[in-house]
Amino acid sequence: MLSLRALPAVARCSSRFLIYKKSLAVFVTLPVSLLEVVNTRLGANQLLASYKFVHLRLLPLRKGCMKTKITEHLTRTRIFILYVSLLLVVCVSIVGSVEAGHMRSALQKSAPATQAAAVEKSVEQVQKNIQVLTGLPASQLIPVMNYMGSSLGVKCTYCHVRKDEKWDFVSDEKPEKGTAREMIKMVQGINKGSFKGNPAIGCFTCHRGSSSPVRVPQLPIAAPTPFAESAEAAGTAKEAPPTAEQILAKYTEALGGSVAIEKLKTRSTKGSLTMIASGETMSYEAYQSAPNKIYTILNTPKQGVIERGSNGQTAWEKSSRGLRDVEVNARQSLFSDIKLGGQFTRIGYGGKEKIDGKDVYLLRGIGVDGKGERLYFDAQTGLLVRRITSTTTVVGLIPEQVDYDDYRDVNGLKVPFTIRFTSVDSFSNWTRKLTEIKLNAPVDETKFNKPAQAPSPGAPPAKPS
Repeated sequence: MLSLRALPAVARCSSRFLIYKKSLAVFVTLPVSLLEVVNTRLGANQLLASYKFVHLRLLPLRKGCMKTKITEHLTRTRIFILYVSLLLVVCVSIVGSVEAGHMRSALQKSAPATQAAAVEKSVEQVQKNIQVLTGLPASQLIPVMNYMGSSLGVKCTYCHVRKDEKWDFVSDEKPEKGTAREMIKMVQGINKGSFKGNPAIGCFTCHRGSSSPVRVPQLPIAAPTPFAESAEAAGTAKEAPPTAEQILAKYTEALGGSVAIEKLKTRSTKGSLTMIASGETMSYEAYQSAPNKIYTILNTPKQGVIERGSNGQTAWEKSSRGLRDVEVNARQSLFSDIKLGGQFTRIGYGGKEKIDGKDVYLLRGIGVDGKGERLYFDAQTGLLVRRITSTTTVVGLIPEQVDYDDYRDVNGLKVPFTIRFTSVDSFSNWTRKLTEIKLNAPVDETKFNKPAQAPSPGAPPAKPS
């Protein structure tokens, strides 16, 4: 911080040069000392003592400067600059220390709540006689069972006992249950020993819908499919593949553009929902409000009316069986299949494939929830036609597939009127066909809240307040 005009004079005098070195050393080391004092939150007396220490160290320098006949004006200027610099460092350090303290306090208060919300009970904490699937999140038990059954082409009774219309899942009566446990251990061992713990293989890898894997190929074996002629061999220029950013940007424009998307606040739909396995068709209504509120009504032929709702924080279901809490499904938000850009920790181009004879671009990514994603976009229109989400489990990857079809324009936005859901549980697969879609129509916000619990039969009526 010394004046540049004073440097030639200092260089000409060895004693002045020594003073310059001492001044520079003090200027460099003292702010660090002050930072340590402030950041360790010493008392005011200790901070004052440190300031006096700084002042005393500067006095010999000032006297040395006078002895070497440096002008009084130059000396005062140097000391003034040094004091101002130190004062600035102290102020910044105090503000930074206070802000850091507030941030640490806030994080310490919010950390326990966040950790508590993220912790899910393991299956052995909820169910009995769990020997191999220990550590599995309880919410994955049913999907894992469905995946194993679909991979082997069997139903629950293949391993589990059912007597007099009652299930005894704890029972080890059937030997197939013990065999299943050994197979799970085998899959875990192969993935751990040969694939660094990644779920490279699973039940479906060998079984392919059969309880007994095929050991030898069935003759005659089909001839291998010849490779397609490359662009270089055909003498045509190789097309440069699009980037993930370009595909997502084209999808936004195909839907109607970012301006139209930002105007979307509510969506009301009516139509029908058909269960693939049973063929049952029921009426369907849904009301959504930005960003993540939803209320649906299903009028089923056997169970009557089923209502489901979520206000974004809690979710519930009401049916003839009563009212119960359910898990909030973040993928049912208003923009879950519209605003795709912020839903992935990483995403990239995965190649060009065909769906129903049409060229599609594939994007592979990892969602913010850790699940693997594959998204297929029509190469011509840019619209999303298929989305596959995979959940990693101890027995392999469990996929869920959603197909989008029959896009129509509704108030400047393209919306799919036909949606098909497919999973490893064949009884849960459905097709939804919409007949009416309204955008930005008023929606009663009370629909999303959990209704009051109905009094049990025989309970006395509530007294008026």
